[in-house]
Amino acid sequence: MSDGVDPAALRDEDLLRELESLHSSRNETFRHGSDDALDAHTERTRALEEEYLRRRPGREIDPERTRAGARQRDV
Repeated sequence: MSDGVDPAALRDEDLLRELESLHSSRNETFRHGSDDALDAHTERTRALEEEYLRRRPGREIDPERTRAGARQRDV
């Protein structure tokens, strides 16, 4: 990857800030960015998300965000 700091080198706070920034700009990039911009955005997002998951393999999962939880809401 040629752009941005290596995700593994980011402090937790910086990693979260980078993820929040990319997630908030995703729709704009998807709708109006060039193919190269969208590819770079996707690659950077994937790298940061993989690093987050590497650091938090047992992250808390909200039961409402699972299929079973969604089914229970619909009842």
